[in-house]
Amino acid sequence: MKTLTLLIACLGPLGLLAERPNLILVFIDDMGWGDFSCFGNEVAKTPHIDRLAEEGLRFDQFYVNSPICSPSRVAISTGQYPQRWKITSYLSNREHNLKRGMAQWLDPKAPTLARSLQKAGYATGHFGKWHMGGQRNVADAPPISAYGFDESLTNFEGMGPKLLPLTLKPGQDPNKPGRIWGDATRLGDGVRWMQRSKITEGFVDAAIPFIKKAVTADKPFYLNLWPDDVHSPFWPPTAKWGDGSKRRLYLSVLEAMDQQLGKLFAFVRKHPKLSGNTLIMVCSDNGPEKGAGVAGPFRGFKTHLFEGGVRSSLVAWAPGHMADKAKGTINQKSIFSAIDLVPSLLEITGTKAPRNVIFDGESLPDILLGKSNASRKQDILFR
Repeated sequence: MKTLTLLIACLGPLGLLAERPNLILVFIDDMGWGDFSCFGNEVAKTPHIDRLAEEGLRFDQFYVNSPICSPSRVAISTGQYPQRWKITSYLSNREHNLKRGMAQWLDPKAPTLARSLQKAGYATGHFGKWHMGGQRNVADAPPISAYGFDESLTNFEGMGPKLLPLTLKPGQDPNKPGRIWGDATRLGDGVRWMQRSKITEGFVDAAIPFIKKAVTADKPFYLNLWPDDVHSPFWPPTAKWGDGSKRRLYLSVLEAMDQQLGKLFAFVRKHPKLSGNTLIMVCSDNGPEKGAGVAGPFRGFKTHLFEGGVRSSLVAWAPGHMADKAKGTINQKSIFSAIDLVPSLLEITGTKAPRNVIFDGESLPDILLGKSNASRKQDILFR
């Protein structure tokens, strides 16, 4: 997917790479630092993520900017601390948001990475959990397209087309599944129900045609693939329930998610126009729910301002652009965070930053591409 230098010059400063790379951000929900088997999990296997790490780079000291979902998502989307946008905890119903002095949704004026890339000629798609506006009884939030996305498919916490979960226990009549989060049908048209155990694959199956369309149009793409796995409630395939304990159900969901994400990774790896010019990043929005995932040796869980709540297992894969010496290695030195990704990716792609915007994040492209073991200069703020 070649892009003329002249065109890049018109769109913004020339990036670090000869051709603008495709970007895929897989942002997992409520997964612990130690849950991938390449990060030490010995009771569950995540071979597809592990392969990315073997061919790419694993970061041991990457942090998200909140121990809970909505503000963490705002930070990684904008390159700014979420309190700038009055989102300091998870977005809930209208009354609860007001009581906590929070916005009802992320202001569409926020400097999202998607909008900057869209203006620079990227195809942009969001497939998966949103949770930055449009949930519970907040049915008047902006559509996801208002933030710079050409296409979207979300879950019960976002506006527009969505996948909603059917549930099935071992021994239950498959023709009579349960349903959860049905009230989300009011948050936009285009609802499709499918088994909770397969919804990550549902997002992948929607994302692949989006990628194909971008390739056909000879456009680089930016894809958010944000599964609502491994967030509770846990509904793995019925054959994988084991003893039915919370921990066992979680591990089964984790393994099923890895398998379903593997379909996306295999598509990119085998495609001649994608394998050498795509950067895949995988991490979690915050620490694990207590009793489900694990944060490795670190103290704390989701909602906790300890390492276990905010340290995230980042894997980056970019065989066509990553330093050869870094492939298959572990970066144990670089300290950086989710807010650093937006300015870093703008520089990597040669995309202009929005006018009059000051990012809290620092541009650290050499770290992300395995060319440096430096760290961000400023301290990281957590709230």
